[in-house]
Amino acid sequence: MGVKRKRDAEDSSVLPLRFGKLHLNVSLLSEQTWCEKKLVYGFLKPQIRKKDKQRPEVQAGTSIHLARELEVHDVVPINIKSREDSAALSLINMLHMIPSLETGQCVREFPVFGIVEGVYLKGIIDELSYNQKGELVLKELKTRKHDSLPGAAQAHGHRFQVGLYKLLFDALVRGEMKKAHILEHLKVKACSVLGTEIITHASYVGINVVTFGELLEAFLLTLSCSDLPCVDVLQLEYCHQGSGSLIGTEVVQFDESQLRAELRGYVEYWRGQREPKGVDIEEVWKCTSCSFEEICDWKKNRSHIPESLHTTKRDNMN
Repeated sequence: MGVKRKRDAEDSSVLPLRFGKLHLNVSLLSEQTWCEKKLVYGFLKPQIRKKDKQRPEVQAGTSIHLARELEVHDVVPINIKSREDSAALSLINMLHMIPSLETGQCVREFPVFGIVEGVYLKGIIDELSYNQKGELVLKELKTRKHDSLPGAAQAHGHRFQVGLYKLLFDALVRGEMKKAHILEHLKVKACSVLGTEIITHASYVGINVVTFGELLEAFLLTLSCSDLPCVDVLQLEYCHQGSGSLIGTEVVQFDESQLRAELRGYVEYWRGQREPKGVDIEEVWKCTSCSFEEICDWKKNRSHIPESLHTTKRDNMN
């Protein structure tokens, strides 16, 4: 088996990223805008990251997102047995929502994927809908512990996230994603027979397939025949976790060249071209809310930082 794995690695034209990843999630890259060291410690110390995700405010945010999703469609648990099943589920969900979006309906939790700056990215758009002008609006919901809008540092990550979603969605509707890209980057096989629950789920939404390749062909054909437009408006919506009330909204300006330049900088880390960076000295206040503060080597190496820099701008954190 060791010889076979080595041969497979040599034959592959897609080199794995750090931590053996074949793709990156948009939400992961959004976290990277806050602090790379925190992101890395999340992989090195998963038990701490898991505990962090169980905080009441995080669970409250998850509940609000689920309630929003249930407003437009049901959530059905599906048993995943293979890498092909996992990829197939996203394709089926997209095939189910494309007709609704074409007829002007609102859809939520819309999967997107594609290759940007040579890296396969995946994400889930919170909401796609049309405004009164007929423009396609991509909306991202963010929940907040405090009844106030986020500071500049946190808002930057949110804007970066929705910008990546637009890149991925637009590329899909323009037909830039090819069958070979998906098979190669996700290491899935077209001839692989899908799990029973996946096949049943596909038939429920009107897709009769047996193999992953058949499903992929149906997806690409449907996408090429659709009249979906590119995203016109990017919008962030902030909601209070405690009351569920709206805090405010922001329309995000899209600058593709700036977005791609920033993404290239983050991808350098994942490709092993540089070591992870801690926060800039002006943003050391971020460390006060970090679950990895006690073990962070960057923090220890910066022990001479004045206390005043540790305490400023704390209201940006939640």
